[in-house]
Amino acid sequence: MREKFRELVKKKNKIFANLELIQWDLETKTPVKSKPYLSELVGELSMQEYNLFTSDEFVNLVESLNKEKNNLTEIEKKEVELSMEEIEKKKKIPADEYEAYAKLTSINQGIWEEAKAKNDFSIIKDGLEKIFNYNKKFAEYRRKDEKNLYDVLLNDYEKGMDTEKLDIFFSELKKEIVPFLKKIQEKKKSLKEEDKLNVPVDEDIQMKFAKYLAAYVGFDFEKGLVETSEHPFTLNLNKNDVRLTTNNKRNMPFSTVFSIIHEAGHGIYEQQTADNLIDTLLGSGGSMGLHESQSRFMENIVGRNKAFWKPLYKKAMEFYPFLKNIDFEEFIKQINKIEPELIRTEADELTYSLHIMLRYEIEKMIFAGEVSIDDLPKIWNQKMVEYLGIEPKNDAEGLMQDIHWYCGLVGYFPSYAIGNAYASQIYNTMKKDFDVDKALENQDLKKITDWLGEKIHKYGRLKDTPVIIKEVTGEDLNPKYYIEYLKEKYSKIYQI
Repeated sequence: MREKFRELVKKKNKIFANLELIQWDLETKTPVKSKPYLSELVGELSMQEYNLFTSDEFVNLVESLNKEKNNLTEIEKKEVELSMEEIEKKKKIPADEYEAYAKLTSINQGIWEEAKAKNDFSIIKDGLEKIFNYNKKFAEYRRKDEKNLYDVLLNDYEKGMDTEKLDIFFSELKKEIVPFLKKIQEKKKSLKEEDKLNVPVDEDIQMKFAKYLAAYVGFDFEKGLVETSEHPFTLNLNKNDVRLTTNNKRNMPFSTVFSIIHEAGHGIYEQQTADNLIDTLLGSGGSMGLHESQSRFMENIVGRNKAFWKPLYKKAMEFYPFLKNIDFEEFIKQINKIEPELIRTEADELTYSLHIMLRYEIEKMIFAGEVSIDDLPKIWNQKMVEYLGIEPKNDAEGLMQDIHWYCGLVGYFPSYAIGNAYASQIYNTMKKDFDVDKALENQDLKKITDWLGEKIHKYGRLKDTPVIIKEVTGEDLNPKYYIEYLKEKYSKIYQI
């Protein structure tokens, strides 16, 4: 029975790997006219996975193993637990609707790219409306005792998370960060902040530097590779094949720098899952929030740290010669400059979670039936003005900037803000174990990745995120560390 379970799990993983390969191709190299065909393949493979997980054979096997869980290994127990949850989710969704949705999310990505390139929301509007309608319908099928329909999806990405907890979380961030941002904005009026980093650099050179940085922070190129895509992402076939993308912007070379360090954080997490989790259901990173904590930790706590750049600055000049004209201290201020941005992925540390709050509030409004898809461009722009004091000139830099909603990731965005908070909480603990700045100055990034590997990465999905955070930091999610980190760092930089 256990052997048969292992056989079916391996089969599921192979289907998933093929789906990931097609996804990789769709977002990197696929010819435009081939995308509809590959989208059909996605739908077909998704149905194979669906049919496997909802088949009588697999369901009966999981139920039988669940009855004998006292005789199972720790890994098998967790696999059975996750399988029971997945079976319950999938069996409540009609097969024809599941297949139609899988095809929709796949083909929508190409339509989104076209709509964004043409700055025409009308091209993708119907596709987006279908995405939200399917998600509402699927959440309704699966709803148990959730007070809010939206909570069903929030729990998918962050187990135990709901609107009640997130409202408190974002309220705390808003209360502390918005006034602090205003203080900085007032101080900035008396400062002359010249933009010295947005200098044109050839995309090929940016890619070379991106690969150098990914390896520098610990990404293993014997187990991975880097390509370009419209929206940067990380995917894994298993720990020995992890793929990153970045988007090289000619006039914004440091966008590539922080994009690749961010994605390398995700990639290192995947590469450092334990070997005994290969060919199980646990051989990938945990919740979205925990995953995001690793990328944001690497991008901001490491990548924007003065100690990180001290031994690296001369090397950076080899790729970006314009840095020779920028004093090191000025460079550190430049990469940590607070300036509200229209684009989430370009946002500074302080304002980043305000971008997430905007998306969270819009998702809540859609699920509450308070707005229509037609209203979204206007609401988006209003909230940008309210929280960040800036307004998009068009929908490409507004509502259409992220791919997430258009490919079905609804309820996902809050994980980014939670990830920021987890990252600061983890950093607070790490500093008690060793001098992080000294490790960075000594170019000993391995000390940091080994610590993360031992405390977090090796467990994959074996332990739930709340358990890992409690074990590592001694307490549950606590935004105070995030707020303290931001205030301490930027009070020094802006001397307030």
